[in-house]
Amino acid sequence: MPTKKVAIIGAGPVGLAAAAHVLERGMTPIVLEAGPEAGHSIRQWQHVQLFSPWEYNVDKAAARLLEPTGWNSPDPAIYPTGTELLERYIEPLATKTALRDVIRTSSRVTAVGRVGFDKAKTRGREAAPFEIRYQNGKGPEALRADAVIDVSGAWSSPNPAGSGGLTAIGEPEAAAQISYGMPDVLGKERARFAGKTVAVLGAGHSAIGTLIDLATLAQQVPGTRPIWLLRGTNPAKAFGGGANDKLVARGELGTHFAAIVASGQVLVETGFPVTTISQSDGRLRIATSSACCGRSIVADELVVATGFRPDLSFLGEIRLRLDPAIEAPVALAPLIDPNEHSCGTVRPHGARELTQDDPGFYLAGMKSYGRAPTFLMITGYEQVRSIAADLAGDREAAERVELELPETGVCNRGGLEGGVLAGCCGGPAPASVEACCAADASAKAAGKSGCGCS
Repeated sequence: MPTKKVAIIGAGPVGLAAAAHVLERGMTPIVLEAGPEAGHSIRQWQHVQLFSPWEYNVDKAAARLLEPTGWNSPDPAIYPTGTELLERYIEPLATKTALRDVIRTSSRVTAVGRVGFDKAKTRGREAAPFEIRYQNGKGPEALRADAVIDVSGAWSSPNPAGSGGLTAIGEPEAAAQISYGMPDVLGKERARFAGKTVAVLGAGHSAIGTLIDLATLAQQVPGTRPIWLLRGTNPAKAFGGGANDKLVARGELGTHFAAIVASGQVLVETGFPVTTISQSDGRLRIATSSACCGRSIVADELVVATGFRPDLSFLGEIRLRLDPAIEAPVALAPLIDPNEHSCGTVRPHGARELTQDDPGFYLAGMKSYGRAPTFLMITGYEQVRSIAADLAGDREAAERVELELPETGVCNRGGLEGGVLAGCCGGPAPASVEACCAADASAKAAGKSGCGCS
């Protein structure tokens, strides 16, 4: 039988892991990367330190490919930066192993379909190969494959500033003064933010990290003024699990940020759903609607750190079955739906949860999480291990769980806003103790200020 050809969209960590597993299973991977180098998206946030140590950032099949090259495995307990992830793992994997011959860079996928079958045509569809159209420096190209794993991530499609998921009025016109994601405030973009009033919109780790950097910059450059714009009304929800988070760096980040907010180094504007951004005298006026509260602030720069969404624009001819709310595969969605819970710990899953109505097509990696914010890199590695096994016909390995995820230590379930539930942070604090949870009570009893998960 001919070797099965598998097209992989995206050469980030999970895309390269997918290629390693596919290769190990005796199939032929072809990796299409939109950027000029593997790990292109990581290069946009390489100044950031990861929350997970090397232990959770190296895929096993990828490590097996690297070992014969003389690669030295990093200390599993060390937390790498994006730069270190690139230099010590992604670049060697992409350039010094067999993967260097299967990666096509500067190749942006524009469409995926079945050869001879539009989306509406069924009879004989499963036997038709996939056709992947892409653009490179030579113009439009096409390739055919027996299967497709889309691990193109979501970095290129950030959520807008508008509170209802829509672009805020005036947002496109103000693009020159708006950054998305997590800009390098203390590094290459320092001059852009130094001495200015900078508003940061969002409540996730990107927003927190940016605000911490801005607070540091404010100590170095007079006139730097960070403002935290929060759509919700409870800032403490952003502080995370503190000492209870088994991803220690993430817990420490929340605790550190809580202290910065408490000290007044960051001005906090809660209940601030942005609807309008206008320009006046070179500055931005960021406003809520009059129907809400009719408030506004003036800033020189706006950082929108409100998460990401998957780009599904090139999958119009693929039969996708996605959750209508978070745009994740329907079998995965209940495990990660932020309306139901905010726990970063998700039951390991693989091919069964990720397959679509077009057999042989899979969403994986961060893209498989749709609009949910709790993705961990190691989850993606387990996904593509299972998918490669499924494509190779090894159903037992595809169904087998080979991953134990770390607990985040803080959860909100059933759509509850705040509050500590049984099993999270040790359960509720005793009624006679002024603390947010059992772990907080224990920390204060030991003479500490608290556990940081309030």
